[in-house]
Amino acid sequence: MLLRNEHNSRIHFFAAIIAIAMGFFLKINLFEWSVLVIVIGMVFISELFNTSLETLSDIIDNEWNEKIKNAKDYAAAAVLVAAIISLVAGGIVFIPKLLNLFK
Repeated sequence: MLLRNEHNSRIHFFAAIIAIAMGFFLKINLFEWSVLVIVIGMVFISELFNTSLETLSDIIDNEWNEKIKNAKDYAAAAVLVAAIISLVAGGIVFIPKLLNLFK
């Protein structure tokens, strides 16, 4: 349902598939796989909470409401922070392996 209704979740899913494929290609170790799984899960969990909060907020008050707008903005920011953290973690895992591959 999330992937069908939320455009950004499809972007996150595509990025997760690329990261997983790179993990197999670069033969990352068990600890690196653990980091990858945790950050991918963190992004999807935050996206699910964000979508839940937005849906519930629209049911509670469909009119413009400053407090609901703030809550939605905070939830969206949480997804952004999770995505940035996952990019940093992916860089830590993949950049050294890519540099070694091209040496």
